[in-house]
Amino acid sequence: MKVFLDSVGCRLNQAELEQFAAKFKQYGYEIADSADEADLAIINTCSVTKEAASDSRGKIRNAARSGHTQVIVTGCWSETEPEAASKMPGVTQVIRNHEKEQIASIVTGIPEPFTNPVSIKREILPGEHFRNRAFIKVQDGCDNYCTFCLTRLARGKSRSVAAETILQDIRAAENGGGKEIVLTGVNLGAWGMDLNPPQGLRDLLNRLLAETSIPRIRLSSLESWNLDEAFISLWENKRLCPHLHLPLQSGSEAVLKRMARRNSLPDFLRLIQCVRQINPLFSVTTDIIVGFPGETDDDFQRTLDFVRTAAFSGGHVFTYSVRPGTAAAKLDGRIPKDVKRERSKILREQLDEQRKSFGMKMIGTTTNVLWESAEPINKENCRLKGFSENYLPVKCLGSQNLLNQISNVEVTDFDGISLAGKIIS
Repeated sequence: MKVFLDSVGCRLNQAELEQFAAKFKQYGYEIADSADEADLAIINTCSVTKEAASDSRGKIRNAARSGHTQVIVTGCWSETEPEAASKMPGVTQVIRNHEKEQIASIVTGIPEPFTNPVSIKREILPGEHFRNRAFIKVQDGCDNYCTFCLTRLARGKSRSVAAETILQDIRAAENGGGKEIVLTGVNLGAWGMDLNPPQGLRDLLNRLLAETSIPRIRLSSLESWNLDEAFISLWENKRLCPHLHLPLQSGSEAVLKRMARRNSLPDFLRLIQCVRQINPLFSVTTDIIVGFPGETDDDFQRTLDFVRTAAFSGGHVFTYSVRPGTAAAKLDGRIPKDVKRERSKILREQLDEQRKSFGMKMIGTTTNVLWESAEPINKENCRLKGFSENYLPVKCLGSQNLLNQISNVEVTDFDGISLAGKIIS
């Protein structure tokens, strides 16, 4: 039997795909490259934006078109719209978010087999979800009440994965030859707050640094209010990748208040200053929503000014879209589409300019790179592509296939998208 796994959305969904794969392999399933060659397709959906929900439905339709495949749907879109999901062509089952950890057992109708954790090793997913980096789920759910967010409704209350389970997953990645892990969660910075006794993400990172030897540890998105200088000081350990993704959402206090965000703009800037004192080339990226209900021209200008002051190394701009069931869906002051489009354009251009400026600063420096692909050019050379420790794309020529290896690279150029350089060790 073969199962095809696909997802839309965040790194957490990618981490869950890897969990699904490991569970199905215990039942003797093979992981297929495409739905066409599979007996079963599982789509892990997303609902964070209208576009993500639409993409989720598109993935379901594509899987159903393979004809002989049964399609099982899970994730945030099917959680918030289970009836719509169940009525889509080809869908044979909808599995709720709180059940997805037992998805293989539910699908097969057989209790999970016992497997010695020491014997487990991570195997990389095939196809478009191929990643050398191992995405490790450490937390789920959220206790914040951001008025625009549907994820909290879909994922429920914040829940931490036990440290022992996280260590087991990381050792599986190490056993599989992994060189980098990415810790993921809906609200990653809340890890440990629900445990007894309560712990913090700093405690977890200290333990991972002490009890594992994986060379690179990276964190996915974090809320700035969960961090302080003591937490940032952990990055004096070079195994922690110098990149943080800190969602800002708005640089206007008035808009943040309507969003029910806990951001303190002065604290946000101090945090950026703190990481750059540790490493001037510490990369800080962000998310921003434009066109939130009630956003005035002055509010937008404040956001633009804040972005310029923060000097991010890049980011994502999302045009606000109404998500039914959220508090923001009831707010007055809808922004016209053409205004939202123009504000998005201005902010994207600003962040793109900052991304390019940051890339130029890398020229003349040395960075370590994990190679994600190696394409042979001839008998003597490979075209290598990977990511620097501070999460910039890097391309290079190598005399050998260095896939999933880490090299020190002297950066010699930046073409506006990727760094280029020469391998020095």
